[in-house]
Amino acid sequence: MSVEAQDHHDGAAVAARTERRWAIISVIIIVTMTLLAAYAGLHQATMPQSQVQTADPTRLHLAGEFVESNLGTELGADGTVTVRAIGQQYSFTPACILVPAETPITLRATSADVVHGILIQGTNINTMLVPGYISEQAMRFAAPGDHLMPCQEFCSFGHEGMWGKVRVIDKAAFAARAKAGAKAGGRLSCVGE
Repeated sequence: MSVEAQDHHDGAAVAARTERRWAIISVIIIVTMTLLAAYAGLHQATMPQSQVQTADPTRLHLAGEFVESNLGTELGADGTVTVRAIGQQYSFTPACILVPAETPITLRATSADVVHGILIQGTNINTMLVPGYISEQAMRFAAPGDHLMPCQEFCSFGHEGMWGKVRVIDKAAFAARAKAGAKAGGRLSCVGE
């Protein structure tokens, strides 16, 4: 066998071994990914959320937690802050949410019609609002300021105009407004400011 034929034969053998190794690595990666996907799917099916809360989207404004007079920010007797909101085509109610800085806050929200999403810009707060289900999200803002709150789930033709705002104010100013709001019998919001 000539030197040239021998080099060609050796080159073909090296190429075959290299391709075989890459094929084996590819199969191992595919099998691993399949097993991980199957495990994750089965684990999620057998380990659902610890608590699923529902709300009838056809009666949100009529009775229950999301009746219109209960929307906005509430300062509980124990000092907890809870925000209740509804997403509906093409607005959030209330359109402006007022919250204190440096305080744990619970956002409870739902949708009256289709899937919406709340994304508070400049934060990691992002949750979906699904009709019939209540989304609960823990929030905390480090400093006063305004944050835009667009709907990040396409909800129909008016989606691009579906914006809200979160106004974060000083803790002491919030307490004073909450006290005044409690006397008036309403929830806090910054709508109209």
